[in-house]
Amino acid sequence: MRLIRHLTPEGPAFAALQTDGSLLALAGDPFTPAGLRLTGLVVSPGKRLAPVVPPAIFGIGLNYRAHAAEVGRPLPEYPMIFIKTANAVQNPGDPILLPRSRNASHEVDYECELAVVIGRTAKNVSRADALSYVFGYTAANDVSARDWQFKWGGGQFCQGKSFDTFCPLGPVLVTADELTDPGTLALSTKVNGEERQRSTTADLIFDVPTLIEFLSASRTLAPGTVILTGTPSGVGAAFSPPRFLQPGDTVVVELEKIGALENPVLAEPV
Repeated sequence: MRLIRHLTPEGPAFAALQTDGSLLALAGDPFTPAGLRLTGLVVSPGKRLAPVVPPAIFGIGLNYRAHAAEVGRPLPEYPMIFIKTANAVQNPGDPILLPRSRNASHEVDYECELAVVIGRTAKNVSRADALSYVFGYTAANDVSARDWQFKWGGGQFCQGKSFDTFCPLGPVLVTADELTDPGTLALSTKVNGEERQRSTTADLIFDVPTLIEFLSASRTLAPGTVILTGTPSGVGAAFSPPRFLQPGDTVVVELEKIGALENPVLAEPV
């Protein structure tokens, strides 16, 4: 199924997107044994929300070969993990806010990524079984304040990765039974209509099963956990001079079989 999460008069709810564009209401919780069930009720779409409210967000740095090359780094021996806090999640269509308060950043960058959503409790999962723990996939923009990430963050990425609105997700969540091979998907980023990134997940250094095996080793991944699998070459920081996001920009991250995630860029109100 292709799932959306949207705002109804009763609150946030899931619906199944049909091929003709209509929506069928869903009842239940995707992360319980009973799961979601079709009600047969056609519903009008409300405000589109991020398709998941994750209990944790794990990011993977330097996970595309071409991206490692553009920043002059050797291929990592193990996945490079960082954390994005849950407050960073943003809805499709809602703005990415450039920090302008005490922790102001003027080097905010885009990163198109395939996001993996864990469907059931995972711990010490083998690579061979890893995909059976996936509920589905969505598109993500791992927005990053490069100044806080590399200059002022004390050697860790969390500050530069975790400002409010720095993790747009959507527009849909495609369940794993419909998207069976996450290893061959095209992905791209456009800023104001100009293509900046284009690659496929075949260029991943550590593929989705490897990441799940690695992250679940001696660590419990709760249902709903999101794994951001890394970004390809073409990030703004790699241009000469760098091309960071500015107020008034529009960023579109697109994933094959998932769709286009679009967000405007605004300065944070101060």
